[in-house]
Amino acid sequence: MSDGAPVVHARGLSKRFGDFTAVDRLDLDIAKGEVVGFIGPNGAGKSTTIRMLCGLLRPSAGEAIVAGFDVARQPEAVRAHIGYMSQKFSLYADLTVAENLRFFGGIYRVPREELAARMRFAVTMAGLEGRETALVRTLAGGWKQRLALGCAILHRPPVLFLDEPTSGVEPKARRRFWDLINSLAADGVTILVSTHYMDEAEYCNRIVLIDGGRLVAAGSPTELRKHDLGGALFEMESATLGAALTVLRAAPGVVEAAIFGDRLHVLLAPAADPAALAPLLAARGIAAGPPMPITPSLEDVFVRLVSRHRAPEAA
Repeated sequence: MSDGAPVVHARGLSKRFGDFTAVDRLDLDIAKGEVVGFIGPNGAGKSTTIRMLCGLLRPSAGEAIVAGFDVARQPEAVRAHIGYMSQKFSLYADLTVAENLRFFGGIYRVPREELAARMRFAVTMAGLEGRETALVRTLAGGWKQRLALGCAILHRPPVLFLDEPTSGVEPKARRRFWDLINSLAADGVTILVSTHYMDEAEYCNRIVLIDGGRLVAAGSPTELRKHDLGGALFEMESATLGAALTVLRAAPGVVEAAIFGDRLHVLLAPAADPAALAPLLAARGIAAGPPMPITPSLEDVFVRLVSRHRAPEAA
């Protein structure tokens, strides 16, 4: 990463749609070669922020500079210096791999004498050697995803925006995709990627959490895991998770309770007795295993931070 001026710089960035504020005075800096994970609940404002930074949406207030260009005054220059990939593959299903690459090469104005070499690089990166004449609709999700990334970087942009690019892709393909992201960052490409997979957040240099269009927290995965949750965290098993969750959320001493996969995570106040939880559930006819102390994950931290952020609104 570079210690120079940030490649992406935003101050007070806001976007309103009528009376609704989608992004509210967001500050953001991303250095050259940095991979920043953009995390938040659905509707938090992640996609709206990315579209403003790409020059696709005009901000209602604030400023943003991307690759040296103002997103409000120079949106076309911004778009010429970035790559963008959305959660919905932007490829043409009825064109072949090579035809898609050639089309996007034209859109990005890749010099004709360089296009063949750039296309070979994209095909190799995507692992599609020998499949250049295959129709895109016949490709598996992981291949489509890597091909879409190849199309987005044909013009060698210094900044790459990825809006939930691995949504719906199986884990092994997601891991290979992140290997590609990290190799691009190692070559100096600056990357902002939104994701709802917490394991992917671990691959980022830094994470930015937003909720309700506002910045909630930012830091490296290690820094964020050090946040004081305000109590001790326990895990419980139950065959009736929904019913157990309802009871626990109203129980004395429970700061927060949430379902994580097939188990419950329960945050208890320092003075609360974890041994009282299973009997409390049993008294309501809900069978549950004993609470076991656990180390908070990033997802636990995010749940707590978002809950704290929303607490003043509920007050």
